[in-house]
Amino acid sequence: MTPATPLPYEGIRVVEFTHMVMGPTCGMVLADLGAEVIKVETVGHGREGDSTRQLMGSGAGFFPLFNRNKKSLALDLQTPEGKEAALRLIATADIVTENFKAGTMKKLGLDYETLKKLNPRLIYVSLKGFLPGPYEHRTALDEVVQMMGGLAYMTGRPGDPLRAGSSVNDIMGGMFGAMGAMAALAQRSQTGVGQEVQSALFENNVLLVAQHMLQYQVTGKAAKPMPSRISAWAIYDVFEVKDGEQIFLAVVSDTAWKIFCDVFEFADLLADERLNTNNARVTQRDWLIPLLRERLRVHSSKHLSDLFEKNSLPYAPITPPHELLDDAHLKATGGLAPLTLSDGQEIQTVLLPITLNQERLKVRSGVPTLGQHNDEVLRSLGYSPEEMKQLNQAMTSSQIPPNPADSNKG
Repeated sequence: MTPATPLPYEGIRVVEFTHMVMGPTCGMVLADLGAEVIKVETVGHGREGDSTRQLMGSGAGFFPLFNRNKKSLALDLQTPEGKEAALRLIATADIVTENFKAGTMKKLGLDYETLKKLNPRLIYVSLKGFLPGPYEHRTALDEVVQMMGGLAYMTGRPGDPLRAGSSVNDIMGGMFGAMGAMAALAQRSQTGVGQEVQSALFENNVLLVAQHMLQYQVTGKAAKPMPSRISAWAIYDVFEVKDGEQIFLAVVSDTAWKIFCDVFEFADLLADERLNTNNARVTQRDWLIPLLRERLRVHSSKHLSDLFEKNSLPYAPITPPHELLDDAHLKATGGLAPLTLSDGQEIQTVLLPITLNQERLKVRSGVPTLGQHNDEVLRSLGYSPEEMKQLNQAMTSSQIPPNPADSNKG
């Protein structure tokens, strides 16, 4: 966006009580679109802010990815001073987001029924494992809903359910939460009052597999796992080629089939009446695909890529995520952007996959340190220097070291 053009949600204040992926994703989307997102991180009584900050291994990227463009406010919500600060902040907010276990926010006195009395215009986005119903009190994870919701069944080979290779439900669930917040903002402009918005992992997952649910109703046949499914296209496969490289190749129309056969000089296949149409070729996959594997394995992945690119045929090299940091398209289109972590380290992050007015949404501020914006936020709420001092003293006095017995709890 140009400097003269405000971002869509500039002037909207979001107060975020979230952790891990789903809740922070919702806040990130709103923050990238211009909202002021204030992340409340609980401290005191053994807590040191969002525990996602300390995750290792496959979770090490969660906090830096989903918490850019946000402010951090550290509060001890178990002290009267911390609770009062949270309520004063919420009274100024347009949106509150939370993704804690069912009942947690009510225990803190920060549930929607309580807060709407304080701020009738408040939009309260609750991101959970399940929408209200028989499952709502279950503990949910992305893997849990993938397993019970058909996605792991469809992703793995028969008898070997496999989770998707990303936090698909957490991320999409957060995005749907942001969409719900946007819809509620639009409705508030008509009614003048806020509302509760709910988004859930399980229902998100069900939407992802809905095409297979409808396929069963339309055809009477249950969908098979993707690796063993009856393909809709004759060539839609990963091929192992020269030097053990792999590449995905697709030929999905009769016009593409002719181009493919001409490019590789497969005149015999083009003349074979058993292969005249895509549907006919699908019925011949048992012998056609092994034959093509044998013929194509002499070519390098690059050579095949060049030929498919030149002739507008779909293809894709098999790329691990870390290699995307050097992807020519992402670099040329600004899909990657510099990001400063809370420890000062500079890395590259991935921007939202949209443009507004032909421009990507920028990283306006890096990953905040714990409590980095306490003074700024508290001043905006009318706190005097003495009141801020008292609040900080109350938090300091509640800093009880964590119980070592709790260190192995999930």
